[in-house]
Amino acid sequence: MSHSISISLVQERFSVGAIKENTQKVINLAVEANTDIVVFPELTLTGYPPEDLLFRNDLHDAVNDGLQAIADAAYPGVVVVGHPWRQDGCLYNAASVFIGGQLIGRYFKQALPNYGVFDEPRYFAPGDRTFSFNFKNHQFAVLICEDVWQAYPAADARAEGAEFALVLNASPFEIGKLAQRQQLLTTLASRLKMGFAYVNQAQGQDELIFDGASFIANPDGQIALQAPSCVTGIYRTNLQMSHQHLLAVHTDVVSPVSVEAEVYQALVMATRDYIEQNGFKGAVLGLSGGIDSALTLAIAADAIGVDKVQALMLPFRYTSEMSVDDATEQARLMGIEFDVVSIEPMYDSFMQQLSPIFAGRAADTTEENLQARLRGVLLMALSNKTGRILLTTGNKSEVAVGYCTLYGDMCGGFAVIKDVPKTLVYRLAAYRNTISPIIPQRVIDRPPSAELAPGQTDQDNLPPYDDLDAMIAAYVEQDKSLSEIVAMGYAEATVRRVLNLIDLNEYKRRQSAVGPKITRRNFGKDRRNPITSALRKQR
Repeated sequence: MSHSISISLVQERFSVGAIKENTQKVINLAVEANTDIVVFPELTLTGYPPEDLLFRNDLHDAVNDGLQAIADAAYPGVVVVGHPWRQDGCLYNAASVFIGGQLIGRYFKQALPNYGVFDEPRYFAPGDRTFSFNFKNHQFAVLICEDVWQAYPAADARAEGAEFALVLNASPFEIGKLAQRQQLLTTLASRLKMGFAYVNQAQGQDELIFDGASFIANPDGQIALQAPSCVTGIYRTNLQMSHQHLLAVHTDVVSPVSVEAEVYQALVMATRDYIEQNGFKGAVLGLSGGIDSALTLAIAADAIGVDKVQALMLPFRYTSEMSVDDATEQARLMGIEFDVVSIEPMYDSFMQQLSPIFAGRAADTTEENLQARLRGVLLMALSNKTGRILLTTGNKSEVAVGYCTLYGDMCGGFAVIKDVPKTLVYRLAAYRNTISPIIPQRVIDRPPSAELAPGQTDQDNLPPYDDLDAMIAAYVEQDKSLSEIVAMGYAEATVRRVLNLIDLNEYKRRQSAVGPKITRRNFGKDRRNPITSALRKQR
């Protein structure tokens, strides 16, 4: 029986472009791990995705320096680290393997994803061969992310004698993704009789969330180690021979959490990392007394701390006393810096100047949008003065159908719940209150309203959110047609109106703040629809 082999999966944040810092992290974390094998995520040195930074020569010079520094550190065991690599006129998504500081080989990713948020063929050439190495009389393959989703690289590695695959990943979060990864790898492990050590980075990067959730699947298809989602750390176990297979010793396997807990943790991490990595001193937002801003405030405070978050209530003559009271109460419960500033004097001044130009024209949404834009001006002024980023509070349902105002409530630098459907907003607010009751129950229970007109509610202009969210998911995330959505049980006139609103408001979404992706397809990198399109006229 062979000796056991200790292994660490390093689930960490490696900031895009921070090559010197990332290199030093690799060196420090390897020492901290103190195991025979230490595995880091995909493109560790550059962070993922580096996008068009990959076209810069200075980036590659820094990567070369980083690889040399890792070699010079001479970690006594195995270090597997991801990075881009130029060779023979091509650029590869690569992983280097060092033993005792000596480079023993490189693997080039074979399967390059070109769907959803991925466009790796824009940058990389595909590798065309397997790579494995012998350590303590056991054969380890190296694979990178999409390689296991396509299966053939793993099968080829197994055919060449690999017992265990070390898989470097930068796999973005979306609802249900962890279960998909586990199903994929446990099935592949069982079929190939090969183990998989799957390590994923843990960080927010612009609109992507990398949730970690690293794990090890044994050749029998059992999960032996499962790291938590959205928590950085070093996760260790031992590999040893048992029943003629190299198996990971059953170590920590975290229990599954609810969808609400999973999404909330991901949004908190995305918000924290965006604010911190972009150098903002904190965050400001408009707290309206409604559900969306209430949830956004909770996420922001959990992400960066209540002392770094400031909220403004900006009431108008149509703002109910209930809204002011609920916003004030949430700020009190949370200990948030909070002020109330009426926009009424500013609105009256604007209308006085505009009334000669508007003469003879009836009031319409113009006056409603002016309220939103005045709030945007005040919030942006506070953001500029304090050096804190303005967080927008619109949800996916509103963004989809254009129920938002350009240069008004769309003002801001990060849209925390941009990809969260309205129905999920309510569930997340209720979940957050199970941790500590900070969102007044009345905010969750009352009908949603923008309060831009007397007695206004969202459902005056929109279908019930249960129906609206189902239609949005069908059209945006599943590419279903008008007839297919009608067949789901919705009135054709309603579906046609919703789909037209989604298409017509693409121009607004192109001007909106970036926000974290949590669904199968978000408005952003995931969905690249033209603004000018006559396709809807053919429905």
